[in-house]
Amino acid sequence: MRVFVAGATGYIGSAVVRELLGAGHHVVGLARSDSAAEALTRSGAGVHRGDIADVDSLRAGAAAADGVVYAANQHISETTDPAARAKTELAAVEAIGAELAGTDRPFVVTSGILGRTPGHLLTEETPTVPTVVTAPRLQVELSVLALSGHGVRSSSVRLAPTVHGPGDARGFVPALIEVARTTGVSAFVGDGSNRWPSVHRRDAATLYRLALESAPAGTRLHAVAEEGVPFHEVARAIGRRLQVPALSLTPDEASRHFAGFLAAFVPLDNPASSALTRQRTGWKPTHPGLVPDIEEGHYFGEFSAER
Repeated sequence: MRVFVAGATGYIGSAVVRELLGAGHHVVGLARSDSAAEALTRSGAGVHRGDIADVDSLRAGAAAADGVVYAANQHISETTDPAARAKTELAAVEAIGAELAGTDRPFVVTSGILGRTPGHLLTEETPTVPTVVTAPRLQVELSVLALSGHGVRSSSVRLAPTVHGPGDARGFVPALIEVARTTGVSAFVGDGSNRWPSVHRRDAATLYRLALESAPAGTRLHAVAEEGVPFHEVARAIGRRLQVPALSLTPDEASRHFAGFLAAFVPLDNPASSALTRQRTGWKPTHPGLVPDIEEGHYFGEFSAER
């Protein structure tokens, strides 16, 4: 296929581009800067100049493609106004969807699982109740999935909150490491048994490709390799690498210890299943899990070839 990828030079998108090219697809990535265009060219992908706020550019990119991947998923730590970001993204996916309507071409959008059903196992079929965390981006996912009734083979890849691997500079793990470095403590809340789903970046990229190639219209897919890693295991792995103690904090202590966006998310128990995703697509994660990946060293400035 000729695949148009929005977010093609980001942490997730660049892995998706690599995966698609490796599978023999022709990729054209959206680039808003010269440096992004150069990165795409070096990767072997084509370049389409524009921005997610430029709906005319998005429509043109989609019109020339056999399928579209929207991987421009901004991490919660990178924006102070999630609602404004979601409004821009909704306009972007609606423009792409209007161009694809009636063609039966695939359209894969990026979503997430964080905060959808705290304390309960989330499956691909669990109804989502809008919350402060999910509401801003939920309409983006719903809009794309609704295109299944308008002649678009739409699907949503819901990313685990921890998409780990070499190149991860702005996710939860680097933020936790920075707090531990600064405070001299790698902390968890209570007994640390709350669970964080995870997926390696390369495994997530494979799922995007499978969704593009074969996911039925209106499909929700979970990029979750590990259903729920106990948070104390993450904290202890970071503590071992930094040679600082891993300590339990009360909720009040944790709210002060984990400043900024981390404070609300560190205590969350957010298990998620990918059983239906694996059945529907044949997806089989093969890369290291979260704790082995932390222990490998690349998060701490040690060289590690990407696997």
